[in-house]
Amino acid sequence: MIKIEINNQQTIIKELERIYHLFSEIAKKTAELEGYDQGELSFALVDNQKIRDLNQRYRQVDCPTDVLSFSMDEEVWGDIIISVEMAIKQAAEYGHSLERELGYLAIHGILHLLGYDHKSPGEKEEMRKKEERVLSELNLYRD
Repeated sequence: MIKIEINNQQTIIKELERIYHLFSEIAKKTAELEGYDQGELSFALVDNQKIRDLNQRYRQVDCPTDVLSFSMDEEVWGDIIISVEMAIKQAAEYGHSLERELGYLAIHGILHLLGYDHKSPGEKEEMRKKEERVLSELNLYRD
């Protein structure tokens, strides 16, 4: 069984039950497609200032980003930090729903926890295919 926890540190999204359900379905589907049947992970929903501080502290990059992942081990996969402000901005830029953008960021973060990266074009393409597969299997299409 895949267990998730959400640590809400933002005030924009009010319907956390819907987000919990979304992230839970994404974690289960991503785990299933990657051959995992158990694990634990947490999501933190934050604002741009919080993710900027974390990005500076852990990556020495002084600007906000959309998602950060901090991996642990095979049982407790780790933590995924998502900037809700960046998700809203990107959803508008890409012309799709906030739900799809949050879903994409959650999958992206989970794949990082499971060891994927996107430093080379090949790695980026592999990750993107996996992200799109999960999104499509959960009917999270572009509007």
